[in-house]
Amino acid sequence: MHPMNIQPGPLLSQIEYPDDLRKLSREQLNLLCDELREYIIDMVSVYGGHFAANLGVVELTVALHYVFQTPYDQLVWDVGHQAYAHKILTGRRKVFHTNRRYGGISGFPRRSESIYDTFGVGHSSTSISAALGMALAAKYAGDTKRQHIAVIGDGAMTAGLAFEAMNHAGVSDTNLLIILNDNCMSIDPNVGALKEYLTDITTSPTYNKLRQDIWKLLGKLPMSDISRELAAKLEAGLKGLLTRSSNLFEALGLRYFGPIDGHNVQKLVDTLIDLKEIPGPKLLHIVTVKGKGYAPAEKDQTKWHAPGLFDKVNGEIQKKVSPTPEPPKYQDVFGWTLLELAEQNDKIIGITPAMPSGSSLKFMMEKMPHRAFDVGICEQHAVTLSAGMATQGLKVYCTIYSSFMQRAYDQLIHDVAIQDLPVVFCLDRAGLVGEDGATHHGAYDLAYLRPIPNLIISAPMNEVEMRNLMYTAQLPHITHPFVIRYPRGQGVMPDWRKPFQEVPIGKGRQIAEGKEVAILSIGHAGNFVGEARKTLLTEGIEPAHFDMRFLKPLDEQLLHQVLQEFPIIITVEDAARIGGLGSAVAEFMALNGYHNELHILGIPDRVVEHGKPAELHHECGYDAEGIAATVRSVLQEKVLVSTSRLQAK
Repeated sequence: MHPMNIQPGPLLSQIEYPDDLRKLSREQLNLLCDELREYIIDMVSVYGGHFAANLGVVELTVALHYVFQTPYDQLVWDVGHQAYAHKILTGRRKVFHTNRRYGGISGFPRRSESIYDTFGVGHSSTSISAALGMALAAKYAGDTKRQHIAVIGDGAMTAGLAFEAMNHAGVSDTNLLIILNDNCMSIDPNVGALKEYLTDITTSPTYNKLRQDIWKLLGKLPMSDISRELAAKLEAGLKGLLTRSSNLFEALGLRYFGPIDGHNVQKLVDTLIDLKEIPGPKLLHIVTVKGKGYAPAEKDQTKWHAPGLFDKVNGEIQKKVSPTPEPPKYQDVFGWTLLELAEQNDKIIGITPAMPSGSSLKFMMEKMPHRAFDVGICEQHAVTLSAGMATQGLKVYCTIYSSFMQRAYDQLIHDVAIQDLPVVFCLDRAGLVGEDGATHHGAYDLAYLRPIPNLIISAPMNEVEMRNLMYTAQLPHITHPFVIRYPRGQGVMPDWRKPFQEVPIGKGRQIAEGKEVAILSIGHAGNFVGEARKTLLTEGIEPAHFDMRFLKPLDEQLLHQVLQEFPIIITVEDAARIGGLGSAVAEFMALNGYHNELHILGIPDRVVEHGKPAELHHECGYDAEGIAATVRSVLQEKVLVSTSRLQAK
C-alpha cells in the first residue's frame, strides 16, 4: 500500500506539531486518540515496526504534549519503542512510512532527527538519569519553570540504573516527573519482586482515592508551614493504616501519585495539570494495556511486540512461504541446542536478562523452568549471577544480545574473567542487526572482548558450527569463560541437526584453496566470502578462504602458514574494523616480522544507521559484492605496480 493510501483522520490531519494539538478542545482529545491509534495500526500493518507498546501509550502521548509545552518542557522516552505516537505528533507524520527503513526516520527517538527528541534511546532504563541531568542543568541555569518528564515502563524499572537515578532524584529538588507506565510487560511478561510490588500498589484503590481526596482538600488551604506539616502527618498515617505499597518510591524521596487509568485521556490531562503545580521530584503511576485497541495484540502481547507485516482486518501475520525447507534462525538453533545439551548434562543452567523469546531460551524455560531463569532487564546481575553459579560447579549459558552485553562489561571482567570462571556467553544479534539501528548493532563485541584475559572468543560460520561450539563449551576440560557470538536472523543450513563434535579450541579451518589472495573470515560473514568466491571463480580469480572460528586464542599455526604462502591477505568480519580480527592479524604480522599486504573489511569507524542487514552490509563494503570488489581491486593494483616496475627497468 502506498503511503498516500493511508490517510490520517480529520483531526490528526490538522496536526503537524504539538502547538496544533493544543488548539483542540478537551472534548476532541478522545477522538484524536482513536484516529492516532488507527493510523499506527494502518502504518505498522503495511510497513512493519514495533506495535503493541505504541498502542499502549497513545492517550499518554496526547496528554503529555497537550499539557506540557514541548519542546521547552523536555520529554524523555525510555527504550523508545513506544514513541511512534510522539513522532507522528512532532512533525514526522508525513514521513512516517519511512520509519526503520534505509535512509528513513529512526524507529527510536534521536536528537539529530527532531528537537522534540530530547535524548537518543534504544536500551532500557536510561530515561530517569537523562531527565534528571536535564532538570539539574535547568536548575543550574536558574530556569525554575521548565518541566522534565521521564516515561519509563515497569519492565525498564527493574534495571539498577533506574534505581540509581531515583535515589539521586529524590534529593535533587528539581522539576522532574517520572511516569511509570505499568502494563506488566517489557517484551516478554515481567518477572521478579518489583512486578508483585506494582501489582500490590495497583490493587490498593482505597488508599489512592483517600490520598487524592485529602490532597484536593489541603489544596484549598493556604500552604503555610502548619498545613504542610499537617499534610505530611495525614499522609503518613494514611499509608500506615491502608497500605504498605507506596513506601518504596516515597522512601527514595519521590512523591507518589496513582495508580490511574492510562487510557483515560481526560483523567491524564487533569492529573498532569495538577502535577505541574506540585514542586519537587514526583512519580505518577499509570496502568495501561500493551496492544490497547487491537484485540489480537491485547491477547498475545509478546507476539505482537514487533509482529512484522499483517492483515489488520483478520490479524493474520504475514509469513514467508518457501517451497523448500528454510534455514532456522540462529537464536532458535541456540534454544533447541541448549535444551538438547541440558537433557544430557544436569549441570547446565540457562540465564537471560529479559529476552526469553528473543533469545529462544523460552524452549528450556518451558521444559525445565527450574533450570532456566529470566532475571529481568538486568544485564549486570545476569553476568554476576552466572559467575556465582559457576563457582558451585554449574555450567551456565548466559544469553545476552551483543549490544546489551556492553552494559555488563565490568561484571564480565571483574566477576568472570579475573576469576577465570567457565561461564558460557552466547551473544545474540552480533554484527549489524538491521532496522533497530545504531543502538542495537552488535558492532563492538570482538573489539571489547579481545583484550580480556582468560576468554575464549568464537563465532560460528553456520548452524552446525554453532551447535558444536555450544557442545564444546560444556565439556569438563573447558575451564575458561567461553564466548559464542552469532547474528540475528537466518542461518544457511536447513538440515542443521547433526551429531555433536568437539571443536579444537583456537583452531581455524581451510574452506577453499586458492592462490595469491587469502581471505580470512570469522563468523557468519564467511558465507559472504563463499558467495564472492563463486563470482570470482567465473572471472578466473581464485582466492583461498580460511574460517578462523576463534578470535582468541588465534590459530597462530594457521596464520604462519597463510602469511608464508599468500602475499595478499583480506580479513572479513561482521564487527568493527578497529580491534577485531583484522587488528589481531595486523598485530600478529607486526610481532612476527611479516610484511604482507593486508586489507581489513568490516564495520567502519562511524555510526551505522538502520536498514535491512543486506543494505547495511553492502554500505559497509563486506557483503559478497564488496568482498569481490576488494579482491579485484587489490589484484589490479598488484598488476599496475608490476607493470610500472617493468617500465621503470
